[in-house]
Amino acid sequence: MAKATKSAAKGLDSTFEGLLKIDTPTITNVVATYPKNPLCLGLYNPWTENWYTDSSIRCMYPEMGPRIGYAVTCVYGLPDPNYQNRLTFMDVVDALDAMKKPTILVIQQKWPEGILPKAGLAGEIMITTMTRVGCVGMISNGPSRDIDAVRKLNFQMLLGGVSAGHGEMAVQSVNVPVSVGGMDIAPGELIHMDENGAVKFPADKADIVLENAQKMLDGETEYLARLRTVSTAAEIRALSGGTYSDKKKK
Repeated sequence: MAKATKSAAKGLDSTFEGLLKIDTPTITNVVATYPKNPLCLGLYNPWTENWYTDSSIRCMYPEMGPRIGYAVTCVYGLPDPNYQNRLTFMDVVDALDAMKKPTILVIQQKWPEGILPKAGLAGEIMITTMTRVGCVGMISNGPSRDIDAVRKLNFQMLLGGVSAGHGEMAVQSVNVPVSVGGMDIAPGELIHMDENGAVKFPADKADIVLENAQKMLDGETEYLARLRTVSTAAEIRALSGGTYSDKKKK
């Protein structure tokens, strides 16, 4: 179980406060990982649907603990001379401001080959601006920069890497479905993220996700306490039959 920072939980309703006390792997267990477990909601096919992030992105601040927020999305890329681009970063800020709070910005970076690894997109000023309208974290398939400065903002990031600079860039779209780090995200979905990665689920499932995650953690705690009392393979085999929730019912 993860511990939420006071600042991360400040002003949130009780469901979000509860979800901030739970690690992301436990959330995935409830959302879809174990479809045969009665506590698992089975919201996605765990292998064929893109509902959590993969190892192509990593957490910048493992010590910060979990974050949860409503997804706001955008796409960044090179300016297109054949397209009169009307969108700017302020359109992203407007979208963050209009969404329920808190928010997590998901940026899909689309660059020509060779540019993505060095496109340090978001820095201290951009992220400070985002925090002023209720954004608590960001996920992107590419790099960003100003890592030490952003750490002081208590703002979590899952990124493809870190880079010191970038060239001219443009917002290609705002609040459209995107795919980042192996996870497909639509605006308004909930994202839970920590040092292990991120998982999405529908916002109307928040209460049941929290309820089942707490039950699953209780079962795991009981199971682990019993596991620490055994010392042979036979005892472990006898202990490990069935699910954690089944054991609590017996």
